[in-house]
Amino acid sequence: MSIEVRIIHIGVSFGAAISLIAASRFYPSLANVKPVLTAPSVHLPAELRNANEAKWVEWSRKEDAAIRARLHQGDLDSLVNFLLYGTSFTSQPRIRMESIAEASKSGVLRTRVDDLVANVRKAGGNERLLFLRELLRSEGIDPGGDSSRTGVFILKQLERVLEEQRSLAERAREIKPETALDRGSLFRYRGVSLDTGLLADFAIDQTLRDLKNRGLLRAGQIARVGVIGPGLDFIDKNPVSAYDFYPPQTIQPFALYDSLLQIGLAKDKSLALSILDISPRIADHLRRTRERAAKGAGYVIQLPRDVGRAWPPGLVAYWNTFGGSIGSATGAIPPPSAFLGLETRAVRIRPDVVLTCEAVDLDIIVDRLDLRESEKFDLLVATNIFVYYDTFEQMLALENAGSMLKPGGLLLTNDGLPEVGGGSMRLAGATEIQYDDRVTGSREIVGWYQKR
Repeated sequence: MSIEVRIIHIGVSFGAAISLIAASRFYPSLANVKPVLTAPSVHLPAELRNANEAKWVEWSRKEDAAIRARLHQGDLDSLVNFLLYGTSFTSQPRIRMESIAEASKSGVLRTRVDDLVANVRKAGGNERLLFLRELLRSEGIDPGGDSSRTGVFILKQLERVLEEQRSLAERAREIKPETALDRGSLFRYRGVSLDTGLLADFAIDQTLRDLKNRGLLRAGQIARVGVIGPGLDFIDKNPVSAYDFYPPQTIQPFALYDSLLQIGLAKDKSLALSILDISPRIADHLRRTRERAAKGAGYVIQLPRDVGRAWPPGLVAYWNTFGGSIGSATGAIPPPSAFLGLETRAVRIRPDVVLTCEAVDLDIIVDRLDLRESEKFDLLVATNIFVYYDTFEQMLALENAGSMLKPGGLLLTNDGLPEVGGGSMRLAGATEIQYDDRVTGSREIVGWYQKR
């Protein structure tokens, strides 16, 4: 059945939740993906025209490696975002993309670069600076060596990102969405970023409430759920939500767990949550988090909120009650004085909740998990993921997700995915969420893709 089987070694899952420890990931066979390869509108890679099994396996291996390599490019993008928006390593004002030229003339940019280079050199225990130090070393840059060489490298990354921003703006103008959900493949040429934030979690929360109100999800129905690419809050690419005054954190797995309990769609201590991701940083973060939880330590999530933004009442209520079913309020880290009007709260997630979450190395574009019917997911969630891939890759991802869902199970995503004729998934509907009452177009659309 499996073309290539690689056993997943995961720590023991505690409580009543079922573990995926025995599951293996594999490339689907050529027969599994035939509906995608023969779809009339699909633009096949040249290597897959008149493909046989051997060609399909070889393409899958190369595709998997290419996707994983894009993580490194995304990390370099985070280096640039940190340079522009970070406040933990410098007293200089933050720089917006549209103000780069002005910041360069005034010397603010140069000082920020110098401050970043100096602080990476003496990173101490700062998790972000330690990561950036290793990132620079992977590029052949010695952070403890020539400061000017390190600074030049960082500025070259900034130049690259600025050029990518210009190209993205041009592509965005060319996209003609067929539905409100469709964002096309806007980021298909850029690095895969681990950015994450609370707004996407609110969108999923509201979608789950909508589905329950419509009778498409029932009380206590969800027992097994998977999060595809939950992200790590290192520093956001959007200056409005880019903060670095607290440690890196992952939010979505716990936000989803909390929403399912608060809405009544799952029962506490009987919910299994799997994190499906290709990022070693996510896997390592979860591993260390679970090790601490096994010793009785909870997981603290910081929740900054800019009161100057006109959030609708529902979003404010979500921020105020976040984590109420899976943890308790704890002392928040005060924001720097540069962030006037920023409120913060923090939640400590219970250790037993942390221990029900396990990380699985899975590339949703080319991988599936070998699951028995009883082990398949009731629900999968993927936000801001599929916009990084082209139409063919999105079709493969949709069918791979479908293979891991129970009949009637749902994939919730804010990216429009092309359905495959004769495939296992269909778009059953969508939920619209409004974020900012004062800003036209400040909304999210979450589609419900259902297993036939």
